[in-house]
Amino acid sequence: MKVAISYPPLDDTLHPTLGQNRQFQWFHNPSFIYPMVPASAATLLQRAGHEVIWNDAIAERWTPERFWTFIRAERPDLVALETKTPVVRRHWRIVERLKDELPETTVVMFGDHVTALPAESMEMSPVDFILTGGDYDFLLANLVEHLETGVPLEPGVWFRSDGTVRDTGRFELRHDLDSLPEIDRELTRWDLYGEHLFKEKPNTYTMAGRDCWYGRCSFCSWTTLYPGFRVRSHDRFLDEVGHLLERYRVREIFDDTGTFPAGGWLERFCRGMIDRGYAGRVRFSCNMRVGALDASGYELMRSAGFRLLKFGLESANQETLDRLEKGTTVEEIVESCWMAKRAGLTVHLTTMVGYPWESRGDAEKTLDLCRSLLASGDADMLQATITIPYPGTPLFAQAQEEGWLRTTDWDLYDMRGPVMTSPIPDDELKGLTQGLYRAFLSPRFIARTIRDIRSLDDLRFVGRAGRAVAGHLRDFALRRNR
Repeated sequence: MKVAISYPPLDDTLHPTLGQNRQFQWFHNPSFIYPMVPASAATLLQRAGHEVIWNDAIAERWTPERFWTFIRAERPDLVALETKTPVVRRHWRIVERLKDELPETTVVMFGDHVTALPAESMEMSPVDFILTGGDYDFLLANLVEHLETGVPLEPGVWFRSDGTVRDTGRFELRHDLDSLPEIDRELTRWDLYGEHLFKEKPNTYTMAGRDCWYGRCSFCSWTTLYPGFRVRSHDRFLDEVGHLLERYRVREIFDDTGTFPAGGWLERFCRGMIDRGYAGRVRFSCNMRVGALDASGYELMRSAGFRLLKFGLESANQETLDRLEKGTTVEEIVESCWMAKRAGLTVHLTTMVGYPWESRGDAEKTLDLCRSLLASGDADMLQATITIPYPGTPLFAQAQEEGWLRTTDWDLYDMRGPVMTSPIPDDELKGLTQGLYRAFLSPRFIARTIRDIRSLDDLRFVGRAGRAVAGHLRDFALRRNR
């Protein structure tokens, strides 16, 4: 079977952060994260003998005309599309056109939005199948086998039968991640992907687990996909790191597990990085939970070759952290940043504004904390967003119950403005988000950044980071064209 895993262009002059993203945003200055689970699906299907087309037209920056010319020429038997809330309506139109121009082609959708609301997309588009849950690599391989040989569909699949929408029950996250082959990076065009946070080339991504061992933050759309945490064995994961070093000469890796494994797994992995001699050959970065480690844990990570940790700050108000079920304190945020920096690690913070219960004064506290951490050198980078309650998350359910939702027009869930009520006017809210990025412009931060430049890689990184900040300032100045 000829299978296309595709990210069609979305008729916009901006760049959508779609693949492998927990939050959606349109970017002026784009970076593209390697979509690891779809890449795993492509590898599984190729290993099973199918002809696989990796068609990330967004990362390749194709025009819509080029995409449609390509699809018509290839005439795949099946096209699989990942979707998210802010672009699902656009994808319904793409599905309709696919079925109109290639009526014999089977069309499949997957992702967090259709996991939360599968019946909606079955009703609003002529899609043939919807895969729910986060193991859509396993499910897509099962579906293709079902279409070819008639094997039973696994739980989590929605489909049409005799004009009726049916499903195989709730998805089950029971697949063994160690049974997956290593991703075929040539097939899935690993060269297309990379973020501003990378310092060295060549660089790439890994995914040790699915997805977050804490897994209770009420705003996270991937709790919809992964209500439970599974992790690959540290030996198999170390083998992959070794292959990336030997085959691709990779100099930097970012692991995009929602929260990198901690405890005994982390210690065994770090010891393995040191014992195998990888620590001095590759820089490693990951998402890490505030309060998960003590000082010795950060020091071990640094010794194992780790460079950067992403921490979810979210807010400097304890009430907000408690409402979001973060399970952390403001004091732990400050302490974790301090310990990680003292161990020699780079700290990247993620934060949000626009909570329905936060006043401008509350939001200013978050701004002040971010400024303080950046100015003191206890943080190095920052990512700021407007709070968006995605369908399927506890925050979305709470917003419905409390009457906070302004709209369920999914096009508006694209972070160009708030979709929940807030004591803060919309323009001020965007200004606060821009203010978080302007924290990079403080004389103290700029002086420290210039002082820390030690190499050409550092200088290039500072240049990319500066362009990214300028792009984000423009991103939150956007007005919707409706």
